[in-house]
Amino acid sequence: MAVRSAPKIRALLIDISGTLLIGSMPTQRAVQALAELRRCGFPFRFCSNTSKESTSVLQKRMLDAGFDMQTGESQELWTSLKAVQSLIRSRGLRRPYFLLSESAKDECISAGMYEPNVPYDAVIVGLAPALFDYDHLNTAFRILVGEHDSQKRCDEDPKASIPLIALHKARYIESSGHGLALGPGPFVAALENATEREAEVLGKPSKAFFQTVIESLDCEGHDSEGCIAVIGDDIQTDLGGGAIDLCLWRILVKTGKYRPGDESRDGIYPPDEVCDSFADFVDRLLSAHVARSSKQ
Repeated sequence: MAVRSAPKIRALLIDISGTLLIGSMPTQRAVQALAELRRCGFPFRFCSNTSKESTSVLQKRMLDAGFDMQTGESQELWTSLKAVQSLIRSRGLRRPYFLLSESAKDECISAGMYEPNVPYDAVIVGLAPALFDYDHLNTAFRILVGEHDSQKRCDEDPKASIPLIALHKARYIESSGHGLALGPGPFVAALENATEREAEVLGKPSKAFFQTVIESLDCEGHDSEGCIAVIGDDIQTDLGGGAIDLCLWRILVKTGKYRPGDESRDGIYPPDEVCDSFADFVDRLLSAHVARSSKQ
């Protein structure tokens, strides 16, 4: 794979699962590397597709691992759950059917009014291993094709109006201590196949997700010279789609779900840079940042 010289990077979008954390354990020197980024005032955002837990649980897990991060309603952490909250409000959804963990579902419901006595008006799928059985998937299918019991008294054609929404479509994830495990992607694909419709993806690698995060950086008046980089362990979900369309500098790390040869698989748009770890990249980034600053 040809190696391109790295451009000036003005901000960094950071994946969490597999890049900073594996389960509850930080990757090698990740805590120190993030602290150094913050000490240098280098702009960054966390970008997570984590949907197995709520944002507050994710924040606590990072704090418990030793990471210095903002809590509460922070502009620093962007998740696919936050994108779901925005969609529920903007579309006025009243009763989505959630294939989500309880904490993630509670976070989404808090975004708007949930009316348990109206017909289901969306199917929202994240990583919910306990719910990926025949009964739950069949309920989701019946809602999407307009044949669920809650829809029988609906005057409108429900089949035409029920969206299938995926927080992300990762085919597999890194399960702490157990290697690779199935992600939500195969289950979303099953619903797509059965209903002959395509899911709307809200998290990475959708272009809209990345654009929203980048806008939050631009609003703070950071240096606009140079490119924005994104770093992650999944060549497709973290570094594909919108990351390519927006010409982000794409860094693949050899931690988490990374397996040898991921960067050169057939049909894969290769990354711009490959690093052993998040800390390894931060070392390179800040060295280049200091060198450029000394020349000015």
